[in-house]
Amino acid sequence: MSDRDLLILYREEGKGRYAFNLIVDKYGERLYWHIRRMVTTHEDADDLLQNTFVKAWNSLPQFREESTLFTWLYRIATNEAITFIKKAKMRSFVSLNDYYKQVENRLSSDAYFSGDDIQRKLYKAIQRLPKKQRAVFVMRYFEEMKYEDISEILNTSVGALKASYHHAYLKIQSWVKE
Repeated sequence: MSDRDLLILYREEGKGRYAFNLIVDKYGERLYWHIRRMVTTHEDADDLLQNTFVKAWNSLPQFREESTLFTWLYRIATNEAITFIKKAKMRSFVSLNDYYKQVENRLSSDAYFSGDDIQRKLYKAIQRLPKKQRAVFVMRYFEEMKYEDISEILNTSVGALKASYHHAYLKIQSWVKE
């Protein structure tokens, strides 16, 4: 079903929960992997995905369709991940380098991570990026999203996104070579 059809179904009397389940089925896996690439571990990604859908459920009655359902859900998921990253850094009370080591250790011990050494290096490098560059890189590199969609999700210009992606790419390339 198209996003438009899902929203029409959602607004029909007695069909809201069914339509929302269809939305979860349609976007759940993509949102999970988007979040997971930003926060690294399965447990954190799973919790944030649940938070994303709770917020979406609570806000859907006020959704004005000024953006697509897809970009609206991604905006919620991205904001959840960024907020989580900020809080995790603040809670750790350690230097930034020590925080990165903690993240790397969590990735190394994650039973759900099945990548090889190169993928592990890539994910560790992604975790070192500033949160906005991380979000841009994940959406563009892994999810192959158009800059226009990312622009709508992050509420920033396409030019700024291209610059953020370029800087993120160069940093990751350098860190992976280390």
